[in-house]
Amino acid sequence: MSRGGEMVYIPDDSDFSSFRDQCESLEGWHCRYNKAGVTVWSQGQEESCTVQKIKTRISCKDVPAETLYDVLHDTHYRKKWDSNMIETYDIGRLTVNADVGYYSWKCPSPLKNRDFVTLRSWLPLGNDYMIINYSVKHPKYPPRKDFVRAVSLQTGYLIKANGTSACVLYYLTQVDPRGSLPKWVVNRVSQFVAPKAMKKIYKAGLKYPEWKRKHDPGYKPWVYPEQNTLPSVSLDELSVQHADSLENIDETGLSEDHLSTSDHEA
Repeated sequence: MSRGGEMVYIPDDSDFSSFRDQCESLEGWHCRYNKAGVTVWSQGQEESCTVQKIKTRISCKDVPAETLYDVLHDTHYRKKWDSNMIETYDIGRLTVNADVGYYSWKCPSPLKNRDFVTLRSWLPLGNDYMIINYSVKHPKYPPRKDFVRAVSLQTGYLIKANGTSACVLYYLTQVDPRGSLPKWVVNRVSQFVAPKAMKKIYKAGLKYPEWKRKHDPGYKPWVYPEQNTLPSVSLDELSVQHADSLENIDETGLSEDHLSTSDHEA
């Protein structure tokens, strides 16, 4: 996503428009899974699977678009529904609709756990919403020895309103997980983990209004920027995180028999 590959920048309207087009277009995408209201596509050759794009769509009945937008922003609520998450927090704000954050997650055993530092930007468009991110380097948050630092080339959500009380959620991701992952791991992500993750988000959307009523209901800094108390971050402090600058962890010797899926139950 980073223009020219070197300069860190905040996405503009053209970037959001391009992201939306990718979510809604079927050209060049191959359907990998389509069941129970969830569809998964992939784009790119398996030979280059570490930078393969994966796109997922789910229809969310009884969840308004603005509710799902709140769910995806609310880091306190995320701890309630994202069982794969180890830790997440906002590092600092860049503008009223862009910040830098950290996220780490549990990978299925015996893979090593991964983490990201990303620049995230969001845009409400009428009844529709987008959130997109890409990986950056922050001097105070270097790679840690207990995680493999993964690289988001482009990741994001498009939430499209479907009437006043339902929506359609798209999730598009192009991530280099580092480590020489076997092809079956990537295939399993698209066919097994991605649909379960989307169903988790849908269930989280159904439960969010009740939870939020009991947990600081008026606090939504992603909607009301004046509530944001994060320290300011300058673009000059950041640089683009290139995958080839990170240590490569060899995980090609893993066998499918040893992959635990317990961390990915819906």
